[in-house]
Amino acid sequence: MIHLFILLLCFFFKNPSSFAADTISGNQSLSGDQTIVSSGGNFELGFFSPGNSSKHYIGIWYKKVSEQTVVWVANRETPISDKTSARLTISGGNLVLLNESQSQIWSTGVNPPTNSTAAVLLDDGNLVLTNGSGPISNPSNSSKPYLWQSLDNPGNTWLPGGKISYNERTQTKQLLTSWKNLDDPAPGLFSLELDPIGSQYIIRWNRSKQYWTSGPWNGHIFSKVPEMTLNYIYNFTYVNTSDESYFTYSLYDPSVVSRFIMDVSGQIKQLTWDNVYSDWNLFWSQPRQQCVVYAYCGAFGTCNQNSKPFCDCLPGFTRRSESDWDLNDYSGGCVREMNLLQCGNNVTSSNGRRDRFLERPYMRLPDNSRASTVASLGECESSCLSNCSCTAYAYDGSSCSIWNDELLNLQQLSEGDGNGRTIYVRLSGSSSVFGGGKNKNGVVIGAALGSIAVIAILVAVLIIWRKWGRESGSAKGVVEGSLVAFGYKDLQNATKNFSDRLGGGGFGSVFKGVLPDSTVIAVKRLESVSQGEKQFRTEVSTIGTIQHVNLVRLRGFCSEGSDKKLLVYDYMKNGSLDSHLFRSSASEAVVVLSWKTRYEVAVGIARGLTYLHEKCRARIIHCDIKPENILLDADFCPKVADFGLAKLVGRDFSRVLTTMRGTRGYLAPEWISGVAITSKADVYSYGMMLFELVSGRRNADVEDGRVRFFPSWAVSVVVDGGDALELLDPLLEGDGDVAEVVKVLKVACWCIQEDESVRPSMGVVVQILEGVIDVNLPPIPRSLQVFVENDEKIVFFTDSSSAEQSSQAKSNCSSASSHSKTVTASSSSIN
Repeated sequence: MIHLFILLLCFFFKNPSSFAADTISGNQSLSGDQTIVSSGGNFELGFFSPGNSSKHYIGIWYKKVSEQTVVWVANRETPISDKTSARLTISGGNLVLLNESQSQIWSTGVNPPTNSTAAVLLDDGNLVLTNGSGPISNPSNSSKPYLWQSLDNPGNTWLPGGKISYNERTQTKQLLTSWKNLDDPAPGLFSLELDPIGSQYIIRWNRSKQYWTSGPWNGHIFSKVPEMTLNYIYNFTYVNTSDESYFTYSLYDPSVVSRFIMDVSGQIKQLTWDNVYSDWNLFWSQPRQQCVVYAYCGAFGTCNQNSKPFCDCLPGFTRRSESDWDLNDYSGGCVREMNLLQCGNNVTSSNGRRDRFLERPYMRLPDNSRASTVASLGECESSCLSNCSCTAYAYDGSSCSIWNDELLNLQQLSEGDGNGRTIYVRLSGSSSVFGGGKNKNGVVIGAALGSIAVIAILVAVLIIWRKWGRESGSAKGVVEGSLVAFGYKDLQNATKNFSDRLGGGGFGSVFKGVLPDSTVIAVKRLESVSQGEKQFRTEVSTIGTIQHVNLVRLRGFCSEGSDKKLLVYDYMKNGSLDSHLFRSSASEAVVVLSWKTRYEVAVGIARGLTYLHEKCRARIIHCDIKPENILLDADFCPKVADFGLAKLVGRDFSRVLTTMRGTRGYLAPEWISGVAITSKADVYSYGMMLFELVSGRRNADVEDGRVRFFPSWAVSVVVDGGDALELLDPLLEGDGDVAEVVKVLKVACWCIQEDESVRPSMGVVVQILEGVIDVNLPPIPRSLQVFVENDEKIVFFTDSSSAEQSSQAKSNCSSASSHSKTVTASSSSIN
C-alpha cells in the first residue's frame, strides 16, 4: 500500500493537470492544462482557446458554470500557438507570460518593492499581485491593497466589485472594450467609458463616434435606463473623489452568478446564469435596438431591425469576409462586386458603359455628407459622377448631399417610417444589378422571351391555384387533428410575401394574410426554434387542442425546415392591447378603452391564464405576458396570444425572451435568480400589466427628464387611502369605478410579490375580480423601495359581503367558488 501511495505521488508531481491552490508564487508557473482555482471554487485561471480558434490565451473563467465563460484575458492581442511551451510565472516581482520562445509577451508591469511577490486568484474573479508576505490585505482598509489587480484592468467584462473609472490626475479612462469577434478576444470597435462631466456612461465606436449615453446619474438610476427602476439584482454606486470618478456595483444576492459585458454586438449587457437551463439570461441591454449601434454592419452594409441577421450588403456588393460574418463580426462590411468604371462625366469603359446609381428608398442616411445647392436630381447625379471619390448622393428637392469613400451606418427603414430617405449608390454600369455586360439587343430579346415564358408560367399557376382553391376552400394541406398543415408557399402567397407586418416580439414577427376563401389570418414566423420536425408537430398539435374564449385560436401551422416554421392564427380586428393603451392623446389612440372595458379585459385575461394553468390537460406556462401579447377581437374581448411558444422554441427560450422589443419589466425575479419557473411567473407579469391597464402608460416612464415608476406611485396612493381615480389613464378623464380601480391595484401588488409563494394563483385572481372574494391591503414589494413596519401577519383575502350577489357571474373556464374563503399566513407561506 505504501509503495502504491508513493507511486501515485510521483505520478501526480510528474503529470500535474492543475494546482489545488489559488496562488502562483516565485517557484511556480502554469503551462499546458495546468490551472489555479480560487479558494471558494468560483473562478479558474489558465490557458484557453476561444470558440473554434487554435490560438491560446491566459484567462479567467467561471469554475461552476458549465459553459466556459471567460471574464478576463491577459494577452488579448498576442495569442500563443503552443501552450505546453508557454509559461505564466513570477519574474522580477511581476506576473509575466512567456510564449513558446520564452519571450515575454505580457506583464503586470509594476515596480514591486520586493521580489517576493505572489499572484492570487480571489473568489470574486479578481487576480491580484501581492507582496507575498502574510495574508492578503483587506481592500476596505487600504486605498492600495494590492500591487496590481485585474479588476483595474478589465477587458470586455465588468465583474461585481470592479469599476469603470476616470482618473482625475492623469485624465485617463478605464474602458470596457468588446472582443473583436466570438473567437478573438483582441480589442474590438466598441467601448464603454465614463463621462465624468455628466456622471454618465457613453458607448463609442472606434474610440471616437459616440452613439449611446446612459443619461446622467440621479443617485439611483441612469435617466435613460428606466429598466433600472425594476432592478432588484444589482446595487450601483457612484464615487467622485479628487483622484478619480467611477461607478461600481454589487449583488444583493451574492449567490447569483452575474456579469456585465461590452458585447461584440456593440451593446452593453447584464446577464445572470440560469442553472436550470444551463444558459445565460439577459437582464437588460443598451441600446435596445441593434441598429442604433453605429456602423454595426460596416462599410456599404445595411442594418435592418426587422430581419435576422440584422446585417446585409447593398445590391451590387458582397461580404468582405464570410468567416468574420459567421463570427458575428460585421465590421469589415462589404465591397463592390465590380470596380467602378469611370472618373469624370466624359470617361467610359471600353464597352461604352458608364457608372450608374442604385436607388435605395426608405434609408437612414449616413453621416458626414457634403451638401450643395442644385437645381435638379440630374444635376446632383452629375455632381457625384464628376467626383472620383463620390460613392453616393441624395436629393431632397433643393439640396444635394454627396458622400465620398465608404458609406457607414446605413439602415433600412420600413416603408411607413417618416425618417426614411432615398439614397443613390454608385456602381459599375456593368454590375449584375443593371443586367451585367450583355449587349443592348441581347438584353431586349432576352427580356422579351423571358417575359413570354414568365407570363405562360403565371397563367398555368393561376389556373392550378384557382382550381385547388375551389377544391380546398381554405388552402388546406394535410389535416392533423383540428389543425391545418399549410405549405410555406401557400402562406407566402397569402401574406403577399410577408409584406404586411402587424408586429413582432421575442418569438418572431406577425404578418397579415388572406386565404383563398377570403378568411383573414395572422401568420407568426417563429425564430430560434431548436426542435426537430416530429417534436415540433407534436407540440403544435397539443397547443391546437386548447380552446377557450380568452385564448387566440390556432388554425394551423407550417414546418418545412428550421427556418420555415410558422403558426397560423385567427386575425384579431382590434389588434393588440398595447396599441390602445400607450398613446399620449385621445387623437392618437386607436380606441380609448373605457374603464368598464379595461376591467372586462383584466377579467378575461385572468380567465384565459387560469385555463392554461389549471384547466387544460397539458398545463402551460405562458412566460411572456405583456400588452403586446393580448389581442382584442371585434367586440374587444381579450385573447391571450403566443401561449405555448416557450415550449416550441425549446432550450433557446431564455435567449428569445431577451430579444423582446418592448420593456423587460414583466419578468419575475425568479427569471433572474435561475430557479425553476412556475405558473407564478405569469402571475407576476399579469400584475405588472394590470398597472399599465390602469395608467394607460408604461410602468417605467420618463416624464420631464425624470423616470417615474407607476407601481410605486399607485401603491403609495392605495396604502395611504388617496384618490385612486387620479391614477387612471388621463384619457378617461376620471371616469371609472373607484372600488374597482382600488381592487385592481391591490391585486396587481399581490401579483408582483418577490416571493412567488405569496402571489395568488390566477384562479384566485379571477374570483377576486368577479367579486366572489375580497382582497386585503397587500404588503409592499421590496422592489418598490417602500417598507412596511410590521409584516408579521399578511391577510390576502377575506369573506366577501357580496359573494351571493356575484355568484351569478359567468366564468367561462374558471372554477369560481360560490362560498367565501379566508386565508391568514406569514409572508412566506401563502400559496
